[in-house]
Amino acid sequence: MPSFIEPAAKRRKLEAPTRESSQASRIFAPYRTVGLVSPTRVPFTSVALGKTTFQITTSTGHSLQTYDLRRGLNLVFNSKPETSAPITATCAWKDRVFAAWGGGRNYHEGGVWVFRRGKKIGELQLPGGLVEQVQKLIVFGSWIVACCSTRLEVWSSASYEHYTTMFPPSSKNGFHEVHLTGALCTMPTMLNKALVGKSDGAVEIWNVSVGKLVHTIVPSGLQSGAVTALEPSPALDLFAIARADGSLVIHDVRRDLEILKLNTASLSARRITAISFRTDGLGAGEDGQEDGIMATASVEDGDVTFWDLNEGGRIIGVLRNAHSPPSADDAGSANGIAGIEFLAGQHVILTSGFDNSLKSWAFNENTHLSTPSKLHSRSGHAAAVTQLLFLPAEADGADAVGKWLLSAGRDRSLWAWSLRRDGQSTEISQGNIQKKARRLGTSFGNGLDLETRTTLEDLKAPEITCMACCLNRDGGMGASTGGGSVWANVSKNKNKGDDSNTLPSGWESIVTGHKGDKFARTWFWGRKKAGRWAFETKDGTEVKSVAITACGTFALIGSAGGGIDMFNLQSGKHRQKYPAALTPAQARKLKVQSREVALSNGLHHQNGKRYAAGEGKHSKDVTGIMVDNLNKTVFSCGLDGKIKFWDFGTGLLRHEIDWYPMTAITASRIHRQNDLLALTCDDLSIRVIDVETRKLVRELWGCVGQITDFCFSEDGRWIVAASMDSIIRVWDLPTGHLVDAIRLPGLCTALAFSPTGEFLATALAGSIGINIWTNRALFTHVSAHQVDEDAIETTSVPTASGQGGEPLLAAAFEESQSTSEHHQKDAASSAIDQLSSDMTTLSLVPRSRWQTLLHLELIAARNKPIEPPKAPEKAPFFLPSLDKLTIGPANNQEANQLEITQAERSRITALQRHSTQSSFTQLLHQSHSDHEPFVVHLKSLSPSKADIEIRSLSTTSSPSELTLFIEALSARLRQRRDYDIVQAWMSVCLKIHGDIIPASPDTIEALEEWKQVQELESERLGSIVGYCNGVVSFMRSTR
Repeated sequence: MPSFIEPAAKRRKLEAPTRESSQASRIFAPYRTVGLVSPTRVPFTSVALGKTTFQITTSTGHSLQTYDLRRGLNLVFNSKPETSAPITATCAWKDRVFAAWGGGRNYHEGGVWVFRRGKKIGELQLPGGLVEQVQKLIVFGSWIVACCSTRLEVWSSASYEHYTTMFPPSSKNGFHEVHLTGALCTMPTMLNKALVGKSDGAVEIWNVSVGKLVHTIVPSGLQSGAVTALEPSPALDLFAIARADGSLVIHDVRRDLEILKLNTASLSARRITAISFRTDGLGAGEDGQEDGIMATASVEDGDVTFWDLNEGGRIIGVLRNAHSPPSADDAGSANGIAGIEFLAGQHVILTSGFDNSLKSWAFNENTHLSTPSKLHSRSGHAAAVTQLLFLPAEADGADAVGKWLLSAGRDRSLWAWSLRRDGQSTEISQGNIQKKARRLGTSFGNGLDLETRTTLEDLKAPEITCMACCLNRDGGMGASTGGGSVWANVSKNKNKGDDSNTLPSGWESIVTGHKGDKFARTWFWGRKKAGRWAFETKDGTEVKSVAITACGTFALIGSAGGGIDMFNLQSGKHRQKYPAALTPAQARKLKVQSREVALSNGLHHQNGKRYAAGEGKHSKDVTGIMVDNLNKTVFSCGLDGKIKFWDFGTGLLRHEIDWYPMTAITASRIHRQNDLLALTCDDLSIRVIDVETRKLVRELWGCVGQITDFCFSEDGRWIVAASMDSIIRVWDLPTGHLVDAIRLPGLCTALAFSPTGEFLATALAGSIGINIWTNRALFTHVSAHQVDEDAIETTSVPTASGQGGEPLLAAAFEESQSTSEHHQKDAASSAIDQLSSDMTTLSLVPRSRWQTLLHLELIAARNKPIEPPKAPEKAPFFLPSLDKLTIGPANNQEANQLEITQAERSRITALQRHSTQSSFTQLLHQSHSDHEPFVVHLKSLSPSKADIEIRSLSTTSSPSELTLFIEALSARLRQRRDYDIVQAWMSVCLKIHGDIIPASPDTIEALEEWKQVQELESERLGSIVGYCNGVVSFMRSTR
């Protein structure tokens, strides 16, 4: 057995075909998903590792992530394999984590898996007939107890074998069937006892060892509602019960007596769903040195309430917005807290919320504050991701190229994700939001007023709709922020007129536009915080597009009113307007000039159009702004269907392309290295323009539905676009072919291509995670063959655990048949005949090959050596010469070769000549009926080999090879195929054999036939070209 398990390479080969067969994309392979911390409603679970640290495990849906508290909540484990259905409950015990998944109405399959250090080590034996969803898992003593809606399941913690199933007695509360709510706990002082909450407010005590109901704790009120939370306290025999009506009581389980009923009226009857007790013996009392602190939280808001249970119980503090609830205008964010827990013996509390975050909070023992301060935090977007952008390359070529990814979401946040080290990912700060909230007098701090409250999102900038970045002038971590508040448009530079002294170490490198806002905001990348400037559009309308110049000094803002403004990022001053603003005198002069229809100094003429200073403003939203590498030309496009070319310095319009009313332009991207400008239109097409010639070079069709986002590849060869039909398409610009397509399970709203070409990042509608795909084309062949739209398969997206993902270098080592299949497809596509016999087609042979054949003698003469080769220098006297090292057998062999007589050599040569013929000669003699094999073979020869074969054509045989060669070229010309290379072959043939052709009547007759075919084809092509020239001239005329 060990011999079959040991070699890891064999296992990889066995798994490779499965991964290849399930992969629908030829170019991109799923890698992993970033940005997920605690996106589900499953509470986290924690376990102490000795006395030094704690490990906290959260659920990301189908996998678990484990964080280490001592390392600052750094990710240490990611569970594999992923579950087939979403995880519903987790429980950490010793060095293991139990995860229940599936079940319920939507998922008939379910189970409970056991993980250790991220690897599955076991599975609980499920009883027959269990189709319900596990709502809660606890492990105590030798038992594992799971709570479902109508039953309790018990397993042995040692063997994982199923022990028993306990069914609570059925009853009805009015017209509703009473069921279990999922509230489950155990008392440390009660052996083999489990407490479970019910929907009628009762708490049942079960003996799991014998499987019997021991006692039922009945609620004091008839309308108390379902039990929402149960938690044992550090005090003996006491535990807390929370119910749906908002009530919270401390109950003595041994005496079945309600010890304390807390006043929750100030919590506006919010039902408490999470309870935890502080166990370090501090925090309560006047001096904070007493025991008795309890924390409660709810799924209905993001607050954590702290109670002092001494002297009747009272609220001593509220941690407002520990997990931010949504803004009033953003229903996409999730609010509420999934779980809270005081760490055993520590002054630290952990919280996880529906905002995809895990936080640790610490109490200051010296100041005795009633609310803790944040210690560590791991989080991501709380709402769907809407914008993605890889950081561009820096001017100094730093190693961070392709590492960082910017993302913006509906939660009004801007995040920076590291694809190399997860712990470096961070949210770019928008200032001290909580300090600002307290200054404004909102409901932060210890206040209890919930009538008028402002959330954290209300104090953030609006949702980001567009962003641009350039790191060439970024100051890094050492950049000075200038002091003052963020986006205050205030600089502490005393010399207001001198921009050179402002932040000499660097300035902002990110500019963003926001939904419904007329301000574009700046950000420091190196400092990971908001910048100084908020640039306002001069026409007062919403910002629709932004751009930063390649030098990193200027930011351009496009507005919904059609205006374009340029600002200096160093000083924050307005520098230019497009079109340039006119003074009153210039406006009056322009009015007079327009009446007289005369040219003046402010007028420019190009392509028959005249553009005046101050003219050319977009009439609708500016949907795209780009600047070339040299800061000479600004390109803009808008919903008015116009593409405008502006002079960067003067603001004058130089050229315009008008596609109105044919289409409106919705977005644009530029590839500066290739001078290509891509634009998406509302007719579902992508058009590509060469900015040098200002001509349309490609039109890409195929998207079904609106194009949501698109981008260039790093080398400008591909355009990757996502559309409303949930398909990501990849076009090859040189051929115009659709070379790849990925059908996703959901709508792709944003995508970005890394500047190194390694990764493609995508975001799905409603998803808070960012999917990362690796580019297999870096290490394997990708065919440019057209993809059939009907054959596009649905591809599974990357996962948080990375299961099924393919690392970047995997394509370089895998042994698959895809490469040979792609070569076969390329060969098949190249062998396709012309679409019609009326068309004259050229060959696919590179132009340089047949041009070299025409000038082969000139090339040989040019490459002729100027001087004869020099003899190598003699070796030093102490080194033996090579000619003296020859041994006897070699000399004997040379002597034997010399003994061959001249007659024998002539006879051997004659036999070889008659016994074998070259492939060229054989195919030529066989080409009476089908000339295709001969022509294909001749096209495959190099210029020098083709020249030798043509020179070797014999004229002595009957029919002569020269005659057969001319007849083959005539037949090919009659088929109107390979027109360019056939002309080259005939030119070389006439040049070589022109002196001997008159001596052969058959050759002259074949040449006459070639002349007739050539004249007919030349006349036909001339008439077609003349007709096309006439049509084009007519269409371009002004008549």
